[in-house]
Amino acid sequence: MALPRQRLRIGSSPFALLGRVVLVVFALVLVWYGIMLALLALKLSPHTVNQLSGYRGLYAHLAALKPRDATGDTRLIAGLAGLAGLLGFGFLAFKELPRPHLARAALRLRGDEWGVVEVAPRAIERVVEAAALELEAVLRVAARYGGDQLTVNIDVIRAGELPETLRSVRTRAREQLAVHGLPGLPVNVTLTGFERLQRRELA
Repeated sequence: MALPRQRLRIGSSPFALLGRVVLVVFALVLVWYGIMLALLALKLSPHTVNQLSGYRGLYAHLAALKPRDATGDTRLIAGLAGLAGLLGFGFLAFKELPRPHLARAALRLRGDEWGVVEVAPRAIERVVEAAALELEAVLRVAARYGGDQLTVNIDVIRAGELPETLRSVRTRAREQLAVHGLPGLPVNVTLTGFERLQRRELA
C-alpha cells in the first residue's frame, strides 16, 4: 500500500500580523515622503509640499536642538525608548520567521465508491503506546506518526535491560500495526529518559 507523501505546513504566530501592520505603516511613510521629494524635484511649490508633509517644521525643530537640551532625563527616556523599540521590533521580526512542520494527515486504508476508511494519526500512536506500556521496564512512552514512519520515545526504569527493551518496543509496535490491519511502517525507538524507582515504589 502506497503511503501518502508528507506535506509541510508553515506555522504562523498572531504577532506576525502585528509585525506586518508595522511594516506596512513604515512602508507607507517612506512612500509618502518619497512622493514629497518627487514633487519638490518637479518644482512644486515648497509651501504646498510643507503643508502636505510638514517637513520644514520637523527640520526646524531638529535644527533648533542644542547640546544643553540633552538632559539626563532626556537621555534616559531616549535610551529606554530605543531599548523598547529594539526588543519590540526584534520580537516581531522573530515572529515573522517561517516555522515549517510536517502536516499530520489521516492514514487512508481503503477508498472506493462506497466511501473511504481512514485512521487518525492519534489512533495509530495510541496503539503503539499501549503496546509499549505493557513492558515492565517502560515508564512513559510517546509515539509520533509521521506519515511514512513511527517515532517512539520511551522513559525506562531498568537501564540494564535497555537493548532488550528497545527491541521489544519495536517488535510490539510492528505486531500491533499488523494486528489492527495497518500497513507496516519503519519504527524508530529512542530512549528519552531514565528514572530509577526507589525500593518503596517497587514494593
